[in-house]
Amino acid sequence: MRHRVAGRKLSRHTQHRKLMFRNMVVSLLQHERITTTLAKGKELRSWADKIITLGKKGNLHARRQAFALLRDRNVVKKLFDEIAPQVKDREGGYTRILKTGWRKGDGAPLSLVQLVTYAPPEEKKKSTVAKAKEVLRKVAPKKRAKKEGEEKKEKKSKKKEEKKAPTKTKVK
Repeated sequence: MRHRVAGRKLSRHTQHRKLMFRNMVVSLLQHERITTTLAKGKELRSWADKIITLGKKGNLHARRQAFALLRDRNVVKKLFDEIAPQVKDREGGYTRILKTGWRKGDGAPLSLVQLVTYAPPEEKKKSTVAKAKEVLRKVAPKKRAKKEGEEKKEKKSKKKEEKKAPTKTKVK
């Protein structure tokens, strides 16, 4: 019986499992969303919540503990300066897991793990005038290229004519 045994082994040795989740937490904090299998995503949730809780503490000891696990100064800085202040009023549950389907090769269930503070970058809606100008820019270089090609041909023909014309030389 597995009473009070936390965590998943995921058919990996302890060291491999720890390093894998360390890398996954760094990627999650860096990109704020990652795609992985459902089992890994559910286990990653607990790792990420513990690290974000350290970020909420905000003291030097917590920062050193986070660095000991993450091993990336930029990610630790982002955790303490950007992510932790956004979730300071939350009591936990800093990640969201969305099921995205099954992997093609082996049929493993996939999931999207993202921070609850994640907001996709908003695309600015373009007006019809801006769209038309963009289309014209795409079409215009083709016309210019043809004109440039014709100009090059004209230059070549002028050079040929100059070579054919006899040059006057002075004889002493």
